[in-house]
Amino acid sequence: MSPHRNVHAIYVPNLRGMESQETARAASIYHLPGVSTPGSQTWLLLLWRRVRHLWLLKMVGTTVAISGFFVLYFWIMEVTAPRAVAVPTMALDRWITPHQWAVLPYGSLWLYVSLAPAFSANLGALRTYVAGAGIIVVLAFATYGVFPTATPPLEADWSVYPMLQFLKSADAGGNALPSLHVAFASYTAVVIASQLNSLRAPRWAWLLNWIWCVAIVYSTLATHQHVALEVLGGVLTTCLALRLIRIGRWLALRGRQRIRSPSDALALARFARAQTIDPPPAKPGFGKA
Repeated sequence: MSPHRNVHAIYVPNLRGMESQETARAASIYHLPGVSTPGSQTWLLLLWRRVRHLWLLKMVGTTVAISGFFVLYFWIMEVTAPRAVAVPTMALDRWITPHQWAVLPYGSLWLYVSLAPAFSANLGALRTYVAGAGIIVVLAFATYGVFPTATPPLEADWSVYPMLQFLKSADAGGNALPSLHVAFASYTAVVIASQLNSLRAPRWAWLLNWIWCVAIVYSTLATHQHVALEVLGGVLTTCLALRLIRIGRWLALRGRQRIRSPSDALALARFARAQTIDPPPAKPGFGKA
């Protein structure tokens, strides 16, 4: 037998011979194609199993990553402050008036971004998510260092908005372009949408995810913490990070081995699904394991 025939046995558990209950449990964790779960197990139960899988690693890793991020973020802001250039404003920035309630979705970003790693199906998906977030941070921090920017002060009586006044006293408005608030929110929305799709979650869950993302993005403008060009920069940073992830995944698969038969193609497809953020279910009729 060709050594390439059983590639998937190295990366994913062999489910043959398992009892139906164990098969369903493994399927919910590893999200393997062609493995069905009992109808009584809703997508919420499967999601909860994902949350419990590697929960300690996810919790500690997220806490350490966010803490380390803030240390570097404010250090770069302080070092580059003397060279920071104000980002030009647009008509949209003058049209959107401050809203004190916008502090709530603005601050909810850090809860929102912690959901994506918590919902990761396996270690491969978690690594891919971390890689994407890392690319966003590297791109943004490199931009801040080479071309430091700051959000221009907009005319407003901040004493009327005490919550916004507190926010602006804590965040000086540096590290403006691209907006990492927008970049992280949009990246997380894409990841969670993929995860919900793999769980076949109802449409309202998918809609709630995007509403949360849009609320965070809008809050950056409604709090006047960012201007429209900075928001656009955050979205473009996310798009570039997602493209780099796809290129890296393609190079990794191409360098691993050459596809020689339909069964090898299925084996590599299973390996790819174990490494991705959360791919959509396989199309029926692709082949047999």
